[in-house]
Amino acid sequence: MKQQLIIAVGREFGSGGHEVAEILAQRFNIPFYDSNLLEEVAAHKNVDAAGLTKYDERPRFFGVYRHVHGYSNSPAENIAHIQFKYLRTMAEEGRPFVIVGRCAEEVLADFGCVVSVFILGDEHRKIERVAKKYGVRPDEARNMLLLNDKKRKAYHNYHCKGKWGDSRNYELSINSSRIGVESTADIIEMYIREKYSRD
Repeated sequence: MKQQLIIAVGREFGSGGHEVAEILAQRFNIPFYDSNLLEEVAAHKNVDAAGLTKYDERPRFFGVYRHVHGYSNSPAENIAHIQFKYLRTMAEEGRPFVIVGRCAEEVLADFGCVVSVFILGDEHRKIERVAKKYGVRPDEARNMLLLNDKKRKAYHNYHCKGKWGDSRNYELSINSSRIGVESTADIIEMYIREKYSRD
């Protein structure tokens, strides 16, 4: 694909959204970013990423941190904004990539090359996936779903005007439980290729 392509993937925990994003990156032969984005940002700024990862995609804790003259003393908030700025820099430089989470569908909304998708799933299927992946009981898996999605929602809704998971904020919203990860990637790939063939 000759045009710049950025695929922004939002996802529910246990939906397989991460795997879908990886498949799309392979099929379009473009870089894939998730937690490794912070590592690249740290390398670019010549700082150690190890101490930053615990704040990655984490909601800001109210009452603990404050703003002074427009600056926050919240590590989570500062790291989020550093990543947002880096994503925009990559987009402005014309770099193609797939990005998971990090409010990318809104942070990069003014770039015409962005295709935003949200991957969701049926709860029982997500519980099965998480239980198998992490070797935990179904009740533990369900608690993991609730906790992680609560954190993702809080993080997203703090930084964005659009609400996390609201289909109106994405070009595509797909339930991967109904057709599986590979077929979900197939549909998104087909949509992107059709869209770009019309440009």
